[in-house]
Amino acid sequence: MLQNAVAYYHQLLNDESLAAESFRILHDGLEHNKLIFGGRPLSPYLRPHFITRSDWSRVKATCETIWSALQKVKDAAVQDDAILDELGITEVEKELVKIDPGYKQVSPTARLDSFLTEDAYSFVELNGESPAGIAFADSATEIFESLPVMREFAKQYDVQGLKGSPKLLGVLLSCWDEFCGGKADRKPLIAIVDLKDLPTVKEFELFRDYFESAGYDAVICSPEDIEFDGQGLYLGSVKIDVVYKRLLVNEYLPIVDKFPALLDAYRAGAICMVNSFRGKLVHKKAIFAVLTNERYSHLFNNNERDAIGAHVPWTRRFREEKTVNKGDEIDLVGWTRANSSKLVLKPNDDYGGHGIYIGWNTSETEWDTAIEHAVQNGDYLVQERVKTAKETFPMMFDDFGKWGMVEQLVDLDPLLFNGVVGSAFTRLSSNELANVTAGGGMVPTFIISKK
Repeated sequence: MLQNAVAYYHQLLNDESLAAESFRILHDGLEHNKLIFGGRPLSPYLRPHFITRSDWSRVKATCETIWSALQKVKDAAVQDDAILDELGITEVEKELVKIDPGYKQVSPTARLDSFLTEDAYSFVELNGESPAGIAFADSATEIFESLPVMREFAKQYDVQGLKGSPKLLGVLLSCWDEFCGGKADRKPLIAIVDLKDLPTVKEFELFRDYFESAGYDAVICSPEDIEFDGQGLYLGSVKIDVVYKRLLVNEYLPIVDKFPALLDAYRAGAICMVNSFRGKLVHKKAIFAVLTNERYSHLFNNNERDAIGAHVPWTRRFREEKTVNKGDEIDLVGWTRANSSKLVLKPNDDYGGHGIYIGWNTSETEWDTAIEHAVQNGDYLVQERVKTAKETFPMMFDDFGKWGMVEQLVDLDPLLFNGVVGSAFTRLSSNELANVTAGGGMVPTFIISKK
């Protein structure tokens, strides 16, 4: 059914007037709705990503089972420095994650990056610290719903778009209520906090506008803009209650001594921060090394172990050691050197595709160099290759109506809100790194079924 639906959608684009009008509305909508990232359109495709209702149900169930296992890793790590070390948590990060945020959920808002194929569903990474793209995806959904080609498509198929911003606001409010001991008696003022002059500022503006439309005061600010007076965190004369933290720990630590107000207010329990610094526990890519290591299987129930085995790729912290792969003891570095065709080396704590070495795309010399770099760095992972998904999409090439069909890597990104899948979007790329920062794009995800 999915293949037939995609083929039908592409057939509709053979109508030149329908395609041209859809192109114009999409192009103008991207500009008007601020869907620009680093000066380029974020969603330069004439088709969204379709997923069947049965596949969506499977995705939801799998993600939520994996998330329950991740929550158990968080609970164990807070009590066990050995697990913190396995995750690669640094000494300064250990101090941060031990601060109680005032609510139980490790990462109230999170994103699991995955590949869905006809016969497999596999995760590759988890963003549990500051997942971007929620408001961008919502805005893109509205644009795509208005396209003439989508309206024509909807005559043959039931189409359901997804909305994440209302669920994100719900998460902020539920954390605020838990932070207040279940007795929140007023609407919180929400501050969206990140560094200045980032390409994601357009998304912050979308969130601010949405929060205000829902009746909640909201501001956008940076660490240098705010002050802590010992009791409250302020932007000028405005007192902040909830911090929607888009600021990454790695970006805050170099400036924390100069701009300590955010940390001081959080440590004092003067603000509810979402996500908290504790989200670092599951944001580290080594979280998959804990999930897939037999040493920690006792943390999980049978259902969780089955889901991990079926959907999480075998992963290890990369270092000189002996470990187990598929029941066999291996020397990790030597085994990695000999198995480049099925392995990836990636930094434990980075984003945007930085520092990743894809074994099957490198020469023997390049792989040896990557191994030496990873060993010397001391904070790398080795991960087994998963089956990736590819589809053909109609892509806009310029501002004047030119478009064509291109094959893209399809990275489905379910969004979890307090551990429950509530939305998703899809990243597309012409190379192995389906990453917007690395030059890829995104489209909204639509659930479809035949009428």
